[in-house]
Amino acid sequence: MEVEMKIRGLMMDPVTNMPIVILKDVSGAAVLPIWVGIYEANAIALEIEKVATPRPMTHDLIKNVLLGLETRVRRVVVNDLRDDTFYAIIWLERDGQVISIDSRPSDALALALRVDCPIFVEDEVLKSSKVSGAASDKVSSDELRKWLENLNDDDIGRYKM
Repeated sequence: MEVEMKIRGLMMDPVTNMPIVILKDVSGAAVLPIWVGIYEANAIALEIEKVATPRPMTHDLIKNVLLGLETRVRRVVVNDLRDDTFYAIIWLERDGQVISIDSRPSDALALALRVDCPIFVEDEVLKSSKVSGAASDKVSSDELRKWLENLNDDDIGRYKM
């Protein structure tokens, strides 16, 4: 089963100084933090903040190619978590044919923002997700999860990229 999520914010992990995309369940309290690279976070931040760039960035190019090919992005799904690595699928539709494309979650999310398509996470990924061991030994998974779940809009603003 898939759970619809929204990007709740993009912030810096105060422990590791790594960017985190925060996904939150649209109808509940489930939160999924996904640590991403700085360049991927920048691509997401540019679209969240609606920053226009003088030339198309990579995800803008992908959007333009898909539009030119009359291909619609139906949804993106974070579908797996293996060895502390998240996996995603971008679901496309062209001429009635559905096509799945393997993707990094950061790229799928950056594209989803640009084409305004829904974002889903497999229920099993939510159940099995845990804070990456690389995050820190100083903060337990439960402490960080509680901290993330209790973030309000003011907190998100404090940790912007």
